[in-house]
Amino acid sequence: MAKKKILYVQTSGVDTPKRLYSPFVLGMTAAAMDIEPVIYFLGTGITVVKKGEAEKVKEGAFPALKEIMDQAVASGVKLMVCEQSAQLLGLQRGDFIGEAKIVGAATLNDLVLDADGTMWF
Repeated sequence: MAKKKILYVQTSGVDTPKRLYSPFVLGMTAAAMDIEPVIYFLGTGITVVKKGEAEKVKEGAFPALKEIMDQAVASGVKLMVCEQSAQLLGLQRGDFIGEAKIVGAATLNDLVLDADGTMWF
């Protein structure tokens, strides 16, 4: 039986910090459940994986977002950044953390069609 897949689409950016933790926490949970998680960053959501930004986000008793992000990546969560969104916001490939793969817009369509479930943040 093929491994189940779940897609989280992050459209919220660093200007809405309370919305940033969920895809990483849910992604780690999915990985622990033997589900293949991917977080796709779209629109201003790409600011979350811009170098140096996650370190600035800390909400309440939660650790800094960077710590949660590192734990998610270590657990097997894949991070993908929409190249067209980067162009729209004037960001270059080198502006993002190394764990984030830059992909084209068609990749999102493929991920949605291939996923067993999709959630938007």
